[in-house]
Amino acid sequence: MGHVRYGMLQSLDGYVASEEGELVLPPPGPALHQHFNDELRSTSLLVYGRRMWEIMRYWAGGDPDRDEVAAEFADLWQRTPKVVVSRTVTDAGPGVTVVREDVVATIGTMVDKIAGDIEVAGPDLAATLGRAGLIDEYRLYVQPVVLGGGMPMFAEGFRPHVRFAGAESLPGDVVLLRYSRGI
Repeated sequence: MGHVRYGMLQSLDGYVASEEGELVLPPPGPALHQHFNDELRSTSLLVYGRRMWEIMRYWAGGDPDRDEVAAEFADLWQRTPKVVVSRTVTDAGPGVTVVREDVVATIGTMVDKIAGDIEVAGPDLAATLGRAGLIDEYRLYVQPVVLGGGMPMFAEGFRPHVRFAGAESLPGDVVLLRYSRGI
């Protein structure tokens, strides 16, 4: 059975993107990016909502300006199986499963069949899966930036019950706060 994590970089005031869904947080530097590479190395499945899929598709293509750490991330990302939850995405490419209906049941079946870590990205998708009890761990990567508004880490109305599982200082003055699903 898979271990489902929802984690994203967020501002100190809890936002992951602009109101329009554009990433406005500073990109991770090489040392922090290496942390994400190490996390991705142990990930068995990536699950994205449509907006996060559109952002993350950048890693599918080649970019000659990528440094060594970013190139490694791209390689790991390309090799990791992916699921996109969307009613509008029609063809996401090889190695990508598109889920249009019965999201909770479909992802629940995948969780039962997959061993290892399953990474979920996107506030709305996380709320849907979290309400169904499918998210085991919440990872808040807090950057020392205040945005003053935007898209929150937790979708409106989603208030998961959690318990503190740990904290870690990461490069770039980022703090990782980990919370397990509470009872």
